[in-house]
Amino acid sequence: MKILGPGLVTGSSDDDPSGIATYSQAGAAFGLSTLWTALITFPLMASIQQMCARIGLATSHGLAGTIKTYYSKPILYLMLLFSFPAIIMNISADIAGMGAVGNLLFPSIHASYFCFFFTILLLVLIIYLPYQKIAAVLKYLCIVLLVYLIVPFLYKQDWIAVLKATFIPTITFDKNFIGILVAILGTTISPYLFFWQTTMEVEDMKSKKNHLIVNKKIIREMKIDVDFGMLFSNIVMFFIILTTGTVLFNGGIHQIDTVEQAAQALKPLAGDSAYLLFAIGVIGTGLLAIPVLSGSLSYIITETFGWKEGLDKKFSKAKGFYIVIAISLILGLAMNYIGISPVKALIYSAILYGLTAPILIAIILHISNNKKIMGKDTNTKMINLFGFAALALMTAAGVTLIYMQLT
Repeated sequence: MKILGPGLVTGSSDDDPSGIATYSQAGAAFGLSTLWTALITFPLMASIQQMCARIGLATSHGLAGTIKTYYSKPILYLMLLFSFPAIIMNISADIAGMGAVGNLLFPSIHASYFCFFFTILLLVLIIYLPYQKIAAVLKYLCIVLLVYLIVPFLYKQDWIAVLKATFIPTITFDKNFIGILVAILGTTISPYLFFWQTTMEVEDMKSKKNHLIVNKKIIREMKIDVDFGMLFSNIVMFFIILTTGTVLFNGGIHQIDTVEQAAQALKPLAGDSAYLLFAIGVIGTGLLAIPVLSGSLSYIITETFGWKEGLDKKFSKAKGFYIVIAISLILGLAMNYIGISPVKALIYSAILYGLTAPILIAIILHISNNKKIMGKDTNTKMINLFGFAALALMTAAGVTLIYMQLT
């Protein structure tokens, strides 16, 4: 647990309420047909996040700061332009999911009150807690995700069919299937995670007061942390698709638009235990993911414009940084009150991630193979292999989706 830190939090935050809704829709609509994506995306996620972590260790800067130093400003502004709306929509969908599930657990309290409560709670905690306490809270919140590993065992499973779906990929060339495939890729290999991982490695090094020395032990511990975090994330993803792909798909429920619908649908088919665990997990993952989302956006903006930043700083020392976090949370909350559908926000943000990730992955590959930036810490051949595979897969999925939308 001492070694585990930024990698575990990054991986676990990937399974946020919007991700849960995406995986639930994949399972409900296509059964077990997308289970294989959990197996395929693990090495791709791990390789990209390792590159990001290594960039943070080698440069002592976040990803936005590194791009600003070594690349042209239009590239940086392009990343900011695409990242801002996608992250805000993601925050909005997560807040809506938490509020709706809170209402399911306590029907007498309207979902909007839960949305407001969770937003204020997160804002207060992010501003007043120092980085080390935030990191500790986030790390132990990851335990909440274990509930999704329990749910499938509360329902009878055909494990032969599960194994086949896991190891034999199924692809249907229609717009809906490709759309959900891009959404899965977009919500697992998400650009905001690249920025968060890089910056958190820097923050973690500063908190340990050894940021001047990057040795083999630190690199090895980083790899363990990242690999464990990404594996944990994909196991949770696998079990969510497994749960909805058996319980809901076999029960004739093929359209799930929100996480509360997924939780409600489980109740009559798999029992109260599955329903309660699923609902509690949504709130826990929201509390974990929203600080990561808002923090990532704030790091991107403050590094872009050279403002003082850092979760380790007090509000008075980094006002711009915390104001950006506050604005992102308020905008995310506001979207739930002005008639913008959180479902559309969820799908659009996931697809936007899927379409913009290839550009950012290409930049990360270029940085992490540049000896002028990385010194001796450039990519290994294996990491490059998986990195270029991730680039090719994300590009192919995005291009196919655009083609199908146009034709």
